[in-house]
Amino acid sequence: MCFIKEFKEFAVKGNVVDLAVGFILGGAFSTIVKSLVNDIIMPPIGLVLGGVDFSNLAVVLKPEVLAEDGTVATEAVTIGYGLFINNVLSFVIVALCLFFIIKGMNSLKKKEEEKPAEPEVPPPPPREEVLLEEIRDLLKK
Repeated sequence: MCFIKEFKEFAVKGNVVDLAVGFILGGAFSTIVKSLVNDIIMPPIGLVLGGVDFSNLAVVLKPEVLAEDGTVATEAVTIGYGLFINNVLSFVIVALCLFFIIKGMNSLKKKEEEKPAEPEVPPPPPREEVLLEEIRDLLKK
């Protein structure tokens, strides 16, 4: 029973829920970045490089074998380095976005830390000390 209780406490902690939300948002953000790379960034780069579609770039290790009726009997074996280039670009974009987000968060934290602290009002002296000061002042007179 102790194991179940510990797991329950762990599973309902705020950190686990925050992690799950972050994971889901990260997946959604990943699809946006993939679309950005594949649909917006790579076509102009391919155009500049002579109309190359990076997703189709591959090295053929073994060509496909066709049967007598024209169907593919054996698939081609290829190394798809164009897709790898797209994925590297996606990674770089995600890393840059996270860098800017974390940099912004750190600057906000730094601003909070740099705020001047309100001057603390010293606590009143103890009653005995006040009485002793009054007695001293009376003796001086």
